Amino acid sequence: MTIGSVNLFGVPAAEPTPESAVHSIVRRASDRVLARILRLPSATNKYRVEHGIRIPMRDGAELIADRFIPAVPGDAPTVLIRSPYGRGYPFPQFYAGPLAARGLHVVLQSVRGTYGSDGEFTPAVNEAADGVDTVAWIRKQPWFTGRLATIGPSYLGMVQWALMQEEPTEVAAAVILAAPHDLSHSWASGSFTLDDNARFSDGAAHLGERSVVTRKLNDLLGRTRAIGEEVSILPLNAAGRAAMGEYAELYETWLGHPDRNDPYWDAHRFEAALDRTETPVLLVGGWQDLFLTQTLEQYRRLRDRGVEVALTVGPWRHDRMLRKGASTFVAEAVDWLRAHLFDDVTSGRRCAVRVFVTNLGWVELPDWPPQRAEHTVFLHPAGGLGTRAPDAGVAPSRFVFDPEHPTPTIGGPLLFGGGYVDDSALAQRQDVAAFTGEPLTEDLYVVGTPVAELVHSADNPHIDVFVRVSEVTPDGRSTNVTESLRRLTLENPSEPTSITLPLDPVAHRFRAGSRIRVVVAGGSHPRFARNPGTGEPLATAHDLVPATHFVHHGSSRIVLPADTRPPS
Repeated sequence: MTIGSVNLFGVPAAEPTPESAVHSIVRRASDRVLARILRLPSATNKYRVEHGIRIPMRDGAELIADRFIPAVPGDAPTVLIRSPYGRGYPFPQFYAGPLAARGLHVVLQSVRGTYGSDGEFTPAVNEAADGVDTVAWIRKQPWFTGRLATIGPSYLGMVQWALMQEEPTEVAAAVILAAPHDLSHSWASGSFTLDDNARFSDGAAHLGERSVVTRKLNDLLGRTRAIGEEVSILPLNAAGRAAMGEYAELYETWLGHPDRNDPYWDAHRFEAALDRTETPVLLVGGWQDLFLTQTLEQYRRLRDRGVEVALTVGPWRHDRMLRKGASTFVAEAVDWLRAHLFDDVTSGRRCAVRVFVTNLGWVELPDWPPQRAEHTVFLHPAGGLGTRAPDAGVAPSRFVFDPEHPTPTIGGPLLFGGGYVDDSALAQRQDVAAFTGEPLTEDLYVVGTPVAELVHSADNPHIDVFVRVSEVTPDGRSTNVTESLRRLTLENPSEPTSITLPLDPVAHRFRAGSRIRVVVAGGSHPRFARNPGTGEPLATAHDLVPATHFVHHGSSRIVLPADTRPPS
């Protein structure tokens, strides 16, 4: 499976060229403005940029890079940034420039098959080898001191895991922001993250649209929103082909490999890096980021091995990380790299973990998750929620999931859009069971991983169970806090079955006077592909069968890691 071809985007690979005098003046002015916005320490030096450097790979392909050269006496460490999204905004402004202005060489490279680099862009597959070859080239340069770091968000973070799987000895530090190490996670729920993968595949078809104006025009015309609707027509593989044409190959291939143990995924996961690397890593994530659970797994596995690792999690969603979070994490990244590349004892972290507690603010913690007591709320009949279990033998709550009209996604962790939203409409739907508690008499701080423990039955063995926890303010507005979905195939669907479903990790203050709400549904579409109710493979399913769900009362509950005091 490939996307594109040699010089896919029609960008010729030019000889290295210095930036123009006019561009240099404009860049310096914008650097000063951004430094104030990002609350960065003062720049220590000027820098210049050399464009269009050709870096050879082992198979003869040449990848194009720009080098940001600090005007400093003596030697300077190097930072590598590898991107499939070009070498323009925002990477020079928010990553390469701030680092070069503080004494670091920066190599900003377009990955294989993108923006002038030779070869074919096949997501993930070539990143380990190409990363190693790029480091080999850097190693031979007269300006290289032997100390190297990496930095970047999303795909630019995943390529760092690919490189650390090979563990070049020169890599002394890494900053990885909102990035996966395992792309098979698209199937982690048992369903397929339809909206995210459709948008990613469609975006790969338009990587060459270098103009910000062109991309914004597409957004205004609704293309990025419409693609999720277009691929909702059944069967899903044919719908993807109709919506994306030749660029549906990535989407169709991932859709056609639902087994995460399938050898196909071996080239798309880099979890070996979590077992091998000794590189100090700063991890940055968002509570509404689709890669949050992978970020926290990365932290846990590195910490358990004794690797130096730090974690920052803010109230951000994936596509707004830069806009909303840059004033927090760019300064932290600069600090982390100075500490590990310059042995600057005045830099570094006071605490390993720094998280934003929504409705409160930033707190520092020695570890994640912090120790919390358990606060349990039971699902009551007639839509109630309480700290005491209801009487046994009461009738279960009932709802019907109809895949012809699937329960919609409203907010939550998505690749584009989503995040914290007013989700009041979700609880008002007929195809969900909603449970709302009494107003809280004091603040309740939920910090960690909530768990839904349901006793459930259905009239169809092929079901999805979706659970969301929200906060309802005194004026009646409901805002999502955490959620999860699991696809199930039940042997005896009519028999009540215990289901344990960990929800997304969270750090949230439920304010006194607000109420906790729990919604149980049979899906969340198009974040997750709807369950057709037939057991057919998702790629080719075309028949749809409804499912009636029953939530049994007595021991159905949500266990919250919570306390009336904030974490500290």
